[in-house]
Amino acid sequence: MGHGILLVDDQHDILRLLHSTLDTLKNDELEIFESPSGEEAMLEVSRRKIDLLIADYLLPGMTGIELMHKVRAKNPDVKVILISGRTDRKARDEMLNAGAIALFDKPIPLADFLDVIERNLGLVRTIFPPESDVKSEARRSRISDLLANFRQDLKAQAVFLLNDRGMVMARAGDLRDSSMEVSLLSALSAILAAGLKISKFNRQETLDQHFVFTGGNHDLLLIPIDTTYSLLLAGNGITNRESLLDTLDAMKALRKEVDRSLRSMGVTAELKEPKSSPTIPRKGKTGELHSAPPSPDMEALLKSAKKKVKQNEMDDFWNKAAEQHAGKSTNPEAISYEEARKMGLIPGEQKK
Repeated sequence: MGHGILLVDDQHDILRLLHSTLDTLKNDELEIFESPSGEEAMLEVSRRKIDLLIADYLLPGMTGIELMHKVRAKNPDVKVILISGRTDRKARDEMLNAGAIALFDKPIPLADFLDVIERNLGLVRTIFPPESDVKSEARRSRISDLLANFRQDLKAQAVFLLNDRGMVMARAGDLRDSSMEVSLLSALSAILAAGLKISKFNRQETLDQHFVFTGGNHDLLLIPIDTTYSLLLAGNGITNRESLLDTLDAMKALRKEVDRSLRSMGVTAELKEPKSSPTIPRKGKTGELHSAPPSPDMEALLKSAKKKVKQNEMDDFWNKAAEQHAGKSTNPEAISYEEARKMGLIPGEQKK
């Protein structure tokens, strides 16, 4: 069965961008329709089955939130994504509280946009595919209880087990605004990778580090388990001055339990020593220089040099060499000054 998607925006370029972005999924189940206003969108809803409404917040005639309520009055099951160019917190909270599955600011992060659509329409995950092998399923089922209990104890919004590619291996709860999940987790994986490099340069035997982000939609606390996995905690007030140390101690305790579960399944990675700079292998004693073997001509010259040579013979040799090579250039295409003068190439002189 197909999925009807209605795009509503008074800017033609935005409609074209969203439509072409959806086309990249190459999914025959998607039927995409466009409307430039809320009133025309209502006509489309009356004529077609719409499963997903993607609307701009500011529309001519009515707002995107008003359109969402009108569409849901006819079809309570329709899912809604709101798009806005407004960045003030009050407008964003209004849109989040309206019941939309996601809210995107302009310019729209297209990877997150497509991921939200795939997840909420039950499509095959191509943008941020979950692992589906037996080992990963067992891993999630064994660790999910640990994350759920931890989230409940700390009254947090969400707890994630992430791999080094920023993919969610297990989770308890969801972010308040899940529309930016892909971009957020990708950025966090880059931070972990940078932290791992620093740990290697510092020759740390254990990954004893954490990353704290305070304010915004959530407070975030990120700690690595090993070089492959990490834990992310999201919630309100979990990283303020009064509770940060307690929260961090609790996260470290959770890390030990999760690490033990992962090790029991043989899926963890040890912290490896940093690779040293490449060195040139040498033979012989330290500090001894090794040169390439001399050429045959050089060998003959060296052998002849071992013979005793009289002073007058040496003087004759250098005099003959000077006469033979005097005035000759090492460049075969160059000519001497005398030759240039004879050819009339010297300014002010006539050719002889």
